[in-house]
Amino acid sequence: MDKMLKIDGASKSFGGLAALADVSFSVTRGQIKSLIGPNGAGKTTLYNIVTGVESVTEGAIWFLGERIDRLKPHVITQKGIARTFQNVELFENMSVIENVMLGRHSRTRTGVFANAFRLPSARGEEKEIVDRSMELLEFVGLGQRVHENSSGLPFGLQRYLEIARALATEPKLLLLDEPASGLDSGEARGLCELITKIRDIGITVLLVEHNMDVAMDISDEIVVLNYGTKIAEGTPREIQDNAEVITAYLGDESYA
Repeated sequence: MDKMLKIDGASKSFGGLAALADVSFSVTRGQIKSLIGPNGAGKTTLYNIVTGVESVTEGAIWFLGERIDRLKPHVITQKGIARTFQNVELFENMSVIENVMLGRHSRTRTGVFANAFRLPSARGEEKEIVDRSMELLEFVGLGQRVHENSSGLPFGLQRYLEIARALATEPKLLLLDEPASGLDSGEARGLCELITKIRDIGITVLLVEHNMDVAMDISDEIVVLNYGTKIAEGTPREIQDNAEVITAYLGDESYA
């Protein structure tokens, strides 16, 4: 199996308090893999160390065979990892398409001089940015709302816009942080369809999700964290039937 992302014994401590303790798992190219666990389980901390926002205390993070846990966030983005956030983070004073164009600018090649003097290379690249941003907005279903102010979109569509902006960085691996949070059941189904489309165009997905219906329906595999440690990993069915997971997280509710 082609391991795209490898978490190798990752630990992270804050002032002596362990947020992650010797966590190891991998994400295979072409997977949709979910990371679940109660609040405080260490899911956001793990995302932060994968994306370079925080450094590991011990262990290592590997992406496409290269160690990345010592790299800056913008370098990790350029290598092909993009992320959305639990709380939607858009530029509310900008239009829908301008938000996506900002994501696309991480892939620009022309320099400050060329842009300042509107040289042909800069104009051509700007057209490419606009065209690609339009394609991505069509892809997520926002093609008719490109010039609207992003703050005026319904909350569910703001989630889609944030995903489009992340896709604009041309990721090989997309990290989604609770994308179904705040969505009703119909919106959650639409989100699942979009995530499947993203995987189908060749982008691997790692998903942090509290909506168990979404996690169980869409995932190839699931990793369960509890108090900063990995307590289970397997298919949705295996996770549903795992006694330690039921005790720690799922309680008495059945997802069979």
